[in-house]
Amino acid sequence: MNQAIRELQSLESLSKEDRWVNNLHPLVKLFVTALFLVLTVSFDKYNLAGLLSMAVYPLVTFTIADLSFADALKRLRYVLPIVCVVGIFNPFFDRDIVMQVGSLAVSGGVLSMLTLMGKAILTVLAGYLLIATTSMERICLGLRMLHVPSLLVTEILLIYRYLTVLLKETRRVTNSYALRAPGQKGIHISAWGSLAGLLLLRSMDRAERLYESMQIRGFHGEFYTGRQESMKKADWIYLAVWTAVLCALRFLPLTAVLGGWIA
Repeated sequence: MNQAIRELQSLESLSKEDRWVNNLHPLVKLFVTALFLVLTVSFDKYNLAGLLSMAVYPLVTFTIADLSFADALKRLRYVLPIVCVVGIFNPFFDRDIVMQVGSLAVSGGVLSMLTLMGKAILTVLAGYLLIATTSMERICLGLRMLHVPSLLVTEILLIYRYLTVLLKETRRVTNSYALRAPGQKGIHISAWGSLAGLLLLRSMDRAERLYESMQIRGFHGEFYTGRQESMKKADWIYLAVWTAVLCALRFLPLTAVLGGWIA
């Protein structure tokens, strides 16, 4: 729990650092991220070579934003295996040979599995880049400028803002259990149900107190996510460059041309 709380706070501090990427308009970064996600998942299941070219976006963004790629993989260590395991059964169902790499025959299932894993990794990294360079308040501001319903935006903001509160409540419950069961490793399975119910009741009680405090302070169903700022020249340049680059990577056979030059 302590590690999870520290990682959340570290990610939030990254988004508030004074970098030029962080200072870009949130609407621009939302659009570029959404465009990247749509173009990445639109690749054919056998088009691994074309998909690899989309790695240009996260690699370049990690560099210009001065973010650590190793830290990103460390923070996503629980998510990436889950999303990658989705296509692990493809080689058993699709055994037709679709290509030869030297003397090695590659089946369609292996190729589609690698393509699916590549899509998962790239999309998760794109989401991490958005969160690491844009605070949740600015993301919600961009969503409201896109006329996303205020109820949905408020839910996103509340979940993110009070996730740390829930983690601290869970830490308090687990610490109390550990003090009453010294020497026991972890929580016994017989106590899982009662502890989960206790955590639910404590969370509901804390949520009620938080909501009453919000109402006293004038909450009427929507948070103030910041003033609407106008687009600057740097925002338009960033948007135009990445839109052109991503569309070129998706619709032009750049990997085939590059392979021909190397050959």
